[in-house]
Amino acid sequence: MSTWVIGIGCRRGVSVEQIHVAVFAALGTRPLASTRALASIDSKKDETALLEFAARHGLPLLFFSKQSIAQVETRRSEQVQALLGIDGVCEPCALLASRNGRIIVPKKVTDGVTVAIAADDLR
Repeated sequence: MSTWVIGIGCRRGVSVEQIHVAVFAALGTRPLASTRALASIDSKKDETALLEFAARHGLPLLFFSKQSIAQVETRRSEQVQALLGIDGVCEPCALLASRNGRIIVPKKVTDGVTVAIAADDLR
């Protein structure tokens, strides 16, 4: 059963390979098969590499507005705060897409891509 969601933030124009490497670095020994969705900020709706990664793995890609993301308590990234006016992207998006979940893999930065994983609360 799919039990977690992967939140992804990235610089504009990253490659699908960069996203692949970052996601698998965050997963470690966890199987991608247990992922039920990917999540990001709605300004990434046209980020080719993100769309391609989701399509390649048959995963739905959920997008959240800056307003929704701003409501989620998360560790603050000065860079994201300066760029977007919110504290972060990957962690709050993972939490928003999860079912009352919690972060099991905190933000991991790999070559311009940030990844966090939230596990669903299955109770």
